[in-house]
Parts: sequence; C-alpha cells; structure tokens
Amino acid sequence: MRFILGIIAVLTIWVIPVRAQVSDTQVQALVEALRLAAPQTGTENDGLYSDWQIKPDNIPRWSRLCTGEEMTVQQFEANMAKAREVLGCVMGDILKEQYAASGNDESLAVRRAAAWWMTGDPNQYNSGEIGNYTEKVLTFYQKQK
Repeated sequence: MRFILGIIAVLTIWVIPVRAQVSDTQVQALVEALRLAAPQTGTENDGLYSDWQIKPDNIPRWSRLCTGEEMTVQQFEANMAKAREVLGCVMGDILKEQYAASGNDESLAVRRAAAWWMTGDPNQYNSGEIGNYTEKVLTFYQKQK
C-alpha cells in the first residue's frame, strides 16, 4: 500500500505543472521598464497620464482594486510611490499569468506582459510596432535586474 501511495505522490508531483514564482524585484523591474519605454507623444494634453502614459479611466479602477482607495489622475501623477504600488499590483498579476502562458520563459513573459500593457492582448508581443515596443521593454527590464 505504501508503495502505491508513493507512486501516486511521485506521479502527482511530476504531472502538476510548475508555477513560476514572480518576485517583487521582477515586478518592480517590469514597472520601471514600462515607465522607461513609455511612448512620448510630444503632444501636451495627449490624454495619457503620469510617467507611464496611462489612460485616465484605468487610474481610479486600478487604484481602487489595488489599494482600496480610488485615486484621481492628479493624485496618481503627484505620488510616484503610490503609482508604483498600484502598477506593481496590476502588473504582478499580469506577469504571473504571462509566465504561465510562456512556459516559464522570463523574457517571453515580460514581452507578453508589455503587449498586454500596450494593447490588452499579450499575444501581440511579436506584432509590428508592438513587437518593437515589447523588445524595448525587455531591454529596460534586463538592465533593472
């Protein structure tokens, strides 16, 4: 009986996919890479906010989800530490999802997360201008670590 239970335990461990652990360091490196790679439109009042160039409707929703406190665009822009906290919360979940989707390939997970950030679709990581952007994010990410 012990032998059979032992075999079952080994097979269970062997069959269960390994779930990647994403560290705070990795998440913060991604958040900073997104900031550094943020497109600069050259247009004042382009409708995007903060150093990360975020659409204004995301800020109250993400801040409420991550901190329990809904922030205005102005509050978000004025408090970089709080902005990083909110973005770390959002992108930490996304990075974990993309690790799983990439077969635990860190570079691919970062590129997929960057594509999600830009388009909402992580599968666009290698498409045209989005592919160029995700490569830029990956380069900045690798320099952060």
